[in-house]
Amino acid sequence: MDLIPRSNVVHKLEKRSLLIAINCIAALSIFFFGYDQGMMGGVNGAQNYYQKTMHFGHPDPHTGSPVIDDTLLQGGIVSIYYVGTLVGCLVGGWFGDKYGRIKAIALGAAWAVLGATLQTSAQNHVWMIFARLINGWGTGILNAIVPVWATETAEHTSRGQFVAIEFTLNIFGVVVAYWLEYACGFYKGGNGSFVWRFPIAFQIIPLLFLFAIVWFFPDSPRWLVKVGREEEGRYVLGRLRGETGADMGKAEAEFQDIRNIAELERKTASRTSYWSMFTGIGSGKLHTGRRVQLVIWLQIMQEWIGIAGVTIYAPTIFRTAGISNSDVQWISGLNTITYMLSTLICVFTLDRIGRRWTLYWGSVVQGISMALAGGLTTAGQSHPAGSSQAKAYSSGAVAMIFLFTATFGATWLTVPWLYPAEIFPLEVRAKGNAWGVVGWSVGNGWLTLLCPVMFKALKENTYYVFAAANVITIPMVWALYPESNQRTLEEMNLVFAADSIWNWDAEKNFKLLKEQNPELVQAAQRGHSALDPETGLPVRHSTARNMSLDVSAMQSRHQDDVMAEKQTFKHG
Repeated sequence: MDLIPRSNVVHKLEKRSLLIAINCIAALSIFFFGYDQGMMGGVNGAQNYYQKTMHFGHPDPHTGSPVIDDTLLQGGIVSIYYVGTLVGCLVGGWFGDKYGRIKAIALGAAWAVLGATLQTSAQNHVWMIFARLINGWGTGILNAIVPVWATETAEHTSRGQFVAIEFTLNIFGVVVAYWLEYACGFYKGGNGSFVWRFPIAFQIIPLLFLFAIVWFFPDSPRWLVKVGREEEGRYVLGRLRGETGADMGKAEAEFQDIRNIAELERKTASRTSYWSMFTGIGSGKLHTGRRVQLVIWLQIMQEWIGIAGVTIYAPTIFRTAGISNSDVQWISGLNTITYMLSTLICVFTLDRIGRRWTLYWGSVVQGISMALAGGLTTAGQSHPAGSSQAKAYSSGAVAMIFLFTATFGATWLTVPWLYPAEIFPLEVRAKGNAWGVVGWSVGNGWLTLLCPVMFKALKENTYYVFAAANVITIPMVWALYPESNQRTLEEMNLVFAADSIWNWDAEKNFKLLKEQNPELVQAAQRGHSALDPETGLPVRHSTARNMSLDVSAMQSRHQDDVMAEKQTFKHG
């Protein structure tokens, strides 16, 4: 394949080894994302940062704990980052669909390096706000593209597992951030600017490595087919799936599915702008407007169930539970380790029980743990500080926070990032995933801005707000979110072809369309071969003349065909 540079790893690796290499690069980007999120928890607690540089707080003269004088400024510095991710994801989605996944990843890494450099050198809160805005732009580009690149290269039978592994690295980034900041706190008594500047600068290392190495990896075969570079797309797909033995025909069947669906999408949807996607105008039976709303709200609820507060304001949460200032940092760090280990549960369960059941059991356990955390904290504060009863209740509240975090890592961490990369049409997949990042940016920015205010006004009652959000997600997922597990990316157009918003109608319609459009689901049929049994050569199918996402239209055409056959038989 002369069209792809010889230095590209696609020529040297194939099948699982190539998939693992691609996911290692994707995981590197996700690691940066996790590190960048976890970093601000320790930065907010550095005295030189909040008192001498940003001027939004002072240390308590008795305990040394940060006392925040301007909660709006503290929350604003954190949340402005998500305004950057919101803008960046929209730019990244457009850029990734137009110029490819690899170039978009490189652009995001370069932009994030610039933002991290500016954050490291910040001298006041205005500087820091603009630096975080720029850094968020780079993160938004990466978050819009990397999950799409990963899902478009993985097989539908193990797609969830690969993405779940990437998010283990995401939380490893949070762990590294916490413990690096904890160690930096001992430097010169934790009073200098090194305590917070070095952890911010540390993220530049993985970003530079990502920018340098991503050029040696293949672009998504689906994107290559979409833009007309079919020869390259077929070669990359063959290297990913294998071309010999039991794998013979697998790549060809999937390639034909991609070609068919790409042509069908061009016929079905007339508009692909962000506004058209959001409103659903011109999308026809693809119903991209509905998909956009689903991924936006899934990401918003991911933050409002409580994880944004726990990740960024963990020290504040543990102080509210009655933990002393000297113990807060190492307990927060220990919580991130259990968080990371819990993500391994998702690696082994996500492709077995599906996306919906993963969210169900997560919401139940998370809701219970948040409600109990609020109750135990209230009970502990009703006893004298330092008493055995207060300590017992505080320990129980901390245990509930640990349980919440571990459950989230096993469930809600991965699915809201995987689902948007799975359900959108090929023509606008990067833009569609960008809408998911918009939801995450809105939910995260909104919550991190309000978290300091909520904890100051509501104190431990804030936990009940998070518990209620978990309860709301259960009927929401049950009624509105179709299952994507064990379905090819091409099949998802059939899943969302129903005019009804309800999941049960979507599943019923999917079953009918799958029967009527067998040409679209070759790759989903295990053991299916795309080879001619007599010649042994690949059979290249074109899009069927009557292929459609409209059940009633297909049934009408079928009836017309039956009548025509009867007339032919009668006159024959």
